[in-house]
Amino acid sequence: MNLKTSPEFEKRIGIWFYATRADGIGGTIKTIPADFFVCEVTNRTEGDEGKYLIAELTKQNWDTHSVVREISNRLRVSRNRIGFAGTKDKFAVTTQKISIWDTAETELERVKIGDVSLQIVGRSNKAVSLGDLYGNEFKIVIRDIEGRKEELKEKIVAITTEIETAGGIPNFFGVQRFGMNRPITHIVGEHLIRGNIKAAVLSYISDIFAGESEEAKEARSLCKNGDLKECLKRMPLFLRYERSMLNELVKSNSELEEIGEARFHSAFSVLPKNLQKLFVHAYQAYLFNLILSHRMQQNLPLNEVVVGDVVCFHNELGLADPDRVEKVSEDKLEGINRLIKRGRAFVTAPIFGSESELADGLEGEIERKVIEDENVSLNNFYIEKIPEISSKGTRRPVLVPVDVKLNEISEDELNPERCKATLQFFLPKGSYATVLLREYMKNT
Repeated sequence: MNLKTSPEFEKRIGIWFYATRADGIGGTIKTIPADFFVCEVTNRTEGDEGKYLIAELTKQNWDTHSVVREISNRLRVSRNRIGFAGTKDKFAVTTQKISIWDTAETELERVKIGDVSLQIVGRSNKAVSLGDLYGNEFKIVIRDIEGRKEELKEKIVAITTEIETAGGIPNFFGVQRFGMNRPITHIVGEHLIRGNIKAAVLSYISDIFAGESEEAKEARSLCKNGDLKECLKRMPLFLRYERSMLNELVKSNSELEEIGEARFHSAFSVLPKNLQKLFVHAYQAYLFNLILSHRMQQNLPLNEVVVGDVVCFHNELGLADPDRVEKVSEDKLEGINRLIKRGRAFVTAPIFGSESELADGLEGEIERKVIEDENVSLNNFYIEKIPEISSKGTRRPVLVPVDVKLNEISEDELNPERCKATLQFFLPKGSYATVLLREYMKNT
């Protein structure tokens, strides 16, 4: 896969700056799946009894939703009987817990899927769900690095020191939220929050990006030209969501410009509900990235509050709790900054929604400027035509603490005369390894 993003790509998703000044080491990640190892950390303990069978799922070259669907097919049970705490990268080796309702251990033994292993952990009366995820432990190999080992180590140590001094890294949403080869999700989301379902559907089917196959590009161009039937014939089979939407559109047997809004609504409705919501979440993520970039541009601190900021407090696990927030006044400034240094409070920015309360002071000015520049209002996040994908909004810490360990620097067996570096770290749920790795690589 050889993932190497550029500043131009990152600016497209709202990321403008690096947080560290030390020179990067370059290189690429995800050359092979084993280079990107992710192990889920939960707050669960399993027993010997319960209606749910709990298993450890290890996979590569599978996204979580697809492998869960395949497991349900092999077991001949509903997909809804399988629970998990978080989605994991496809091009990686990942380990996570899943729960399967009303299934015997012997039934799981007959599930044989390539690049997938299932290890029985125990049983429970509680399904594995989103609230169980504490975070993820990562072990990442950066390959194809130019330079001597001693120089590379000095650069990595310098970057790590900057991160430690800052208390962490900016909590940007990473490229995975928007699409690795085709960063389209936030674009579709913007159309949806503006109430333009036709534009959302056509964007998803026809917008062309450089990283795609020529076959996909040709099919999408046919849609742009209004030839939906030929587009469907040429659309690659693996692009099943595009094909499902096209199948719905061609039922009208009309020219593209003559197809009514109800048909576009039907086409959008064929998508899984979680994907429909993901579009809106991606646009929210883009706006959050813009706010964070503006905050960095104005040199406002990420690990210290100024008057008008909104903070959230930690929960029993020590993680940020977006349901416990407080706006910072002058008389509370010193006390809250003490809590931040102790890891008990966190500076936040909004995930905009219909019920968002904006900050005051300089942060509030930034939040209002982003809304104004994007020409949206908070009311847009209640989507009248599809209310079930609406969002009330929340808040998210602007900084994520991280402790990075350099495991080794060695010769890269896949790239002669180049080096590879292995980094290990933990991130809380909702934070992105690629956002940390960009600080070390700084590819231009």
